[in-house]
Amino acid sequence: MGKLAKYLKGSVGYIVLVIALLFLQAYCDLALPDYTSKIVNEGIQQNGIEDGVPEKLRAETYENLQLFLDGEQQELMDMCYEPEASETEDDVQNYVLKNINKDERETLADALRDAELLVLGLTQDGEQAQTMREQMNLPEGVSLIGTVKLLPEVMRGQILEKMKEQTAGMPDMMTEQSAIQFVRQEYEAMGVDLDNMQIRYITGTGGKMLLLALLGMVASIMVTFLASRVAAKAAHDLRNDVYRTVIGFNSEEFNHFSTASLITRSTNDIQQVQMFLAMGLRMLMYAPILGVGGVLKVLQSDTSMSWIIALAVALIMLVILVLFKVAMPKFTKLQVLIDRLNLVTREILTGVMVTRAFSTEKHEEERFEKANRDLTRTNLFVNRCMTFMMPVMMLIMNGVSVLIVYKGAYAIDGGTLQVGDMMAFIQYAMQIIMSFLMITMMSIMIPRANVAAKRIAEVLETKTTIRDPELPEKPEEDARGTVEFDHVSFAYPDADEKVLDDISFKARKGQTVAFIGSTGSGKSTLISLIPRFYDVTEGAVRVDGVDVRKLSKQELCARLGYVPQKNTLFSGTIRSNICYGKTDATEDEMKQAAAIAQASDFIEAKEEQYDSPIAQGGTNVSGGQKQRLAIARAIAKKPEILIFDDSFSALDFKTDVALRRALKEATKDTTTLIVAQRISTILHADQIVVLDEGKVAGQGTHEELMKSCEVYRQIAMSQLSEEELAG
Repeated sequence: MGKLAKYLKGSVGYIVLVIALLFLQAYCDLALPDYTSKIVNEGIQQNGIEDGVPEKLRAETYENLQLFLDGEQQELMDMCYEPEASETEDDVQNYVLKNINKDERETLADALRDAELLVLGLTQDGEQAQTMREQMNLPEGVSLIGTVKLLPEVMRGQILEKMKEQTAGMPDMMTEQSAIQFVRQEYEAMGVDLDNMQIRYITGTGGKMLLLALLGMVASIMVTFLASRVAAKAAHDLRNDVYRTVIGFNSEEFNHFSTASLITRSTNDIQQVQMFLAMGLRMLMYAPILGVGGVLKVLQSDTSMSWIIALAVALIMLVILVLFKVAMPKFTKLQVLIDRLNLVTREILTGVMVTRAFSTEKHEEERFEKANRDLTRTNLFVNRCMTFMMPVMMLIMNGVSVLIVYKGAYAIDGGTLQVGDMMAFIQYAMQIIMSFLMITMMSIMIPRANVAAKRIAEVLETKTTIRDPELPEKPEEDARGTVEFDHVSFAYPDADEKVLDDISFKARKGQTVAFIGSTGSGKSTLISLIPRFYDVTEGAVRVDGVDVRKLSKQELCARLGYVPQKNTLFSGTIRSNICYGKTDATEDEMKQAAAIAQASDFIEAKEEQYDSPIAQGGTNVSGGQKQRLAIARAIAKKPEILIFDDSFSALDFKTDVALRRALKEATKDTTTLIVAQRISTILHADQIVVLDEGKVAGQGTHEELMKSCEVYRQIAMSQLSEEELAG
């Protein structure tokens, strides 16, 4: 997968933006449970009172609190509160909290907590107040707090110390709630509308939650858009490079990769990589951010239940490990099976007429069924792993929720945890588990995408055996139109025997050189050495006086017009096919090429003539028509050298004669190389090369070979009568 990382270089800016948006999305998602906790704890249970620091105090309460503070704490309180503006400066009714920061507020809350508990106990008719009345022998109706005010400072300090001893064993949560109860009582005494205060708090906090949710949604949409863009661009560049690489392949490389496999690698494999990139940027990168953030939030909120998260993570990792162990080999096998199915399907569809002719539909159906069944079984196994994983993950998630509620209930009962905190803990736990669930889902895609990436890289890293020279030579002007074989021998890669052995001849400008021989004698192989479909094993092939290995491919092919043994037409029109080698050909040049190829009659008989559509592969024209269009395509290019690889086999005798006559007249200065099976096609060639088992059995004109070459004479007499040969 790392080999394809270079295709992301052009999208680095987008990737950085995606990461920033993921952090923003994670911040929003991780902040929501905290706000939920605040709504439940502070909004519902505490009437919107955040902590034990009153926003406003009566002067009397202010003085009561000061009684139980030490000098430093009194200074802190005086610094944080200021008298409320009134008509007379001497008559202070209330004290208002100044605008202080969060740290100062927490320090003030800690300083006031014990004093608030003591004042609350002294002003309420509770058990603590009754005990103090009995100790001080105070009758009912006498103000306890008023009596305490009259006590010396030393005695008040002793009361405060005793109070601290009593509250020392109490959980912090209980002391905080007692301080909040003090603030609530103070607000009630001042006539503050607690219901309205509660509604304002819940509405404000809920509004913040909505804004965070909206911001998280926008970030998520942007991440999806940018991730899809990055993945699509990488896939686009990959497809371009794979296409350019495959187009540069020669026969040896095509033999190494089957056509079906190359199609799969160019489509399905790249699609797998694209899907992985799109999902990976969204989920694989988001999962650790969310997971780590969730863990940090859990550690900040309540460490006593952190072991539940650790247990859940351990169980999820165990599920992932089992999944990898069982399913990983199947993911690797999946792409190979897709290749196999494509190969079988392509063979069956290409050879459907042969299949019908030999009545082997049943056999081909069984081949297809086997390939289809193997792929289906593997896919089913992979999908079953997925269906097994999801319920297990849901079981872990729900089990964790139940366990948190179970343990949290005891903590709430013991006063060490609030309901809102438990709810937030559950949400954080779900976010952590979801992050691992996302990683698990991606872990299913990673092996398949990795296999696909390796297969793509294998194509991209394949070096073609036939490459342009570093310093190509220029053809010689005085040797234009010449083709020379100089002691050429050739053997296919990994073959033990030579297909061609010590072939030498020279075709001069304007000459027609023909090649004939029995089937398998090497005629087509010899012709394929000229456009460098293969490179010679020994000797040299020269075009225009230069070894073809020292010419650039573009320079070489620009001088050649090639008609292959198996004619191929492209989907489009007759016009686009004839002008395929010379897109700027004029109307007259196109029609002249069609006339030479004896294609004008059937073209002009069509309703749309040269604009008549050609189906893929030329399936809507006959074999002879297809062959004539292929010949016209080569002629329209006006090359120096025309190569016909058994390109007249589908033509009747009359059309063959007319075509060769027109070709001879129109291409007087063009070198023509013809591979033929019929003697009648090459009777008037300037030079005929007879091949037998890869060697030159004879070379010369028809008359010379009839006298000197037994192989040629046998071929000629098997096709024509003595009178025809003599004529």
